[in-house]
Amino acid sequence: MRFLLCLLAALSSAPASAERLTLDRLHADPALSGPGVRNLRVSPDGARVTFLRGRPDNQYQLDLWEYNMKDKTTRKLVDSKVLVPNETLSAEEQARRERARTASFQGIINYSWSPDGKQLLVPIASDLYLVDVAKPEAARKVATGSVADPKISPKGRYLSFVRNQNLFVIDLASGAEKQLTQDGAGTVFNGEAEFVAQEEMDQRTGYYWAPDDSAIAYKRYDEAPVPVVKRFEIFADRTTVVEQRYPAAGDPNVLVDLMIVSPTTGAQRKVELGANKDVYLVRADWSENSKQLLYQIQSRDQKRLDLISVDAATLAQRTMLTETSKTWVALHNDLRFLKGRNAFIWASERTGRNHLYLYDLDGKLLHPISQGNWGFDDVLAVDEKAGRVYVSSNRDAVIDKQTYALAIDGSTADKPLRITKADGWHESSFAKNGQVFVDTFSDPSTPAQVSIRRPDGSMVEWLEKNEVNAAHPYGKYLADHLKTEYGTLKANDGQTLYYSLIKPAGFKANARYPVYLSTYGGPGAQHVKRSWGDMFDQYMAQQGYVVFRLDNRGSTRRERAFTDVIYGNLGQHEVEDQVTGIDWLGRQSFVDKRRIGVYGWSYGGFMALRLLSAASDKIAAGVSGAPVTDWALYDTHYTERYLGGTPKGDPAAYKNSGVFAHLDGLKSPLLLMHGMADDNVLFSNTTRLIDDLVNRNVQFELMTYPGAKHGISARAGKRHVQYTIDAFFRKHLAAPKQ
Repeated sequence: MRFLLCLLAALSSAPASAERLTLDRLHADPALSGPGVRNLRVSPDGARVTFLRGRPDNQYQLDLWEYNMKDKTTRKLVDSKVLVPNETLSAEEQARRERARTASFQGIINYSWSPDGKQLLVPIASDLYLVDVAKPEAARKVATGSVADPKISPKGRYLSFVRNQNLFVIDLASGAEKQLTQDGAGTVFNGEAEFVAQEEMDQRTGYYWAPDDSAIAYKRYDEAPVPVVKRFEIFADRTTVVEQRYPAAGDPNVLVDLMIVSPTTGAQRKVELGANKDVYLVRADWSENSKQLLYQIQSRDQKRLDLISVDAATLAQRTMLTETSKTWVALHNDLRFLKGRNAFIWASERTGRNHLYLYDLDGKLLHPISQGNWGFDDVLAVDEKAGRVYVSSNRDAVIDKQTYALAIDGSTADKPLRITKADGWHESSFAKNGQVFVDTFSDPSTPAQVSIRRPDGSMVEWLEKNEVNAAHPYGKYLADHLKTEYGTLKANDGQTLYYSLIKPAGFKANARYPVYLSTYGGPGAQHVKRSWGDMFDQYMAQQGYVVFRLDNRGSTRRERAFTDVIYGNLGQHEVEDQVTGIDWLGRQSFVDKRRIGVYGWSYGGFMALRLLSAASDKIAAGVSGAPVTDWALYDTHYTERYLGGTPKGDPAAYKNSGVFAHLDGLKSPLLLMHGMADDNVLFSNTTRLIDDLVNRNVQFELMTYPGAKHGISARAGKRHVQYTIDAFFRKHLAAPKQ
């Protein structure tokens, strides 16, 4: 009897048996990664940390929450369903969310603080609400009618927004609404960023407040010169013909003006941008004293960037500095003005690595703030009182993201102080003054953990510890969670390539397994990270695949020698590097080199096609999602940046960089997927490929998604995409008969 009691006790204390992931569970609620948080912000007074969180029964329905620093409590501030029970979005708002990659979400997508930290501005369903943090239940609607890009002015006197292509302000003291621009209609837009600015230049706004509330600088653009592309948006129950002004490579861009308007009088002044109208207005900022407006102009070929200062009183201009490159000058958001030093901080890749520099307001270089054989990602905060600037970087490991502190005086330029400690991926959101920050940390075995920390990295409090225990959504799957391994290979020019690998469930060293190779491969993205990963990768590994990723040359967060290799010939070097990875896999004793499959979406879809065309003898099957097939069909700013010109000016570069010149080599089974209302990588990329493959009598499989945009944002669509990929590889990568 004693033995039986001990056995029963042991069984009762043992963890519940693990379960394998299913595709249905990947797309069900609650989210497997736990109660995630988005859009973390520290209030201006430092009293609260606010964030957006999905619901347990719908991870895509976002509500606004707060953590109170004083009483250490967390509560829901604004329930999105109470504000708007049934959300309906305008076509313009849907397009904006597609550009911002937030189309999957509903409810509260964004918000902002008032300067005094007492109110929050909450846009939802194209209306605008002010929320008093002391009485959040009394949220009041302050503007309606397709309101976009709302802001509270820096001094808190005004509320501004864009409606119907015009810029408006509301005086918060009187409640009076004023329309500041009058000509927004048709092809003319005020206070907005144009299509390629939103999509390719990281411009989320088209207007900029002076710090003293005295003026607004805004972009006015006319898209009349941009050719109209007629495209079908095919839905389940209808087909719509959309006339979209889409600036494909070599086409005219919008005509841009930079204007200054008084929010009080509405008086307008125009800033002259020069005789050459074929340029990009990529940024605008105000000095701390509101006396200077600084804007950035990038040449059409993107090899030159000028930072120009405008006297706000006289409109007199002078060029502060100029960046040039033999390939392209990268854009950034790291211009910071210092109040007490009559200076500004500027980022540049002029040495081949991204570093920070201090300039005076006459444009004279004072000294580098950072330097050496490393580079930073972004400026996170400036604490001028402490003499520090905080940045994110992969200085200690390319696959990591850490937070570092640099002395503004340059004394730590080549030896920044690392603030975050745990190896892995840290996203840090600082208070404006740098006195506290919120750290979101993950690694391949740890879903995102959110903590509040002091500037030295020490803990203040957990915001979301997110421990994976029996109560966690991932708890019953944890025992079968598979380890991610990392390593390096050498490109043919000797540069280092980073890869990640997950060995399959039940791995046996003497067995040979098929490979699921996931690729993106394009500039501006990093696919190999030491972070909480894609659950579909875990699923595929549990199905018996070796899961492999490799960041080829051209990928982001590396030195310019690594990224610039792709200039003038997209696809060639990226494919070479992926094939290097495939060849390495083929030499591993646990890999069946006859059963390697590749998958990619967007640039990754382009890569999948190019890989199948270059190496069908090494790749058994491939899935290409929403691929660019002809770069002449893609937009001006992105394509001309990397190909170094236009289709007319350099037709050979466009031909060699596309898919069609290489299709003779495509012999392996192909699954082609695309959303039928894609306004980014137009569906015509796929229809042209279909026609070419039919004319070649190349058999392939096709899955198109009615009404879907570039990212397939609907939950049912995402699930179906993964079911289809899973089934395709099961069919083509099954163990061969002996």
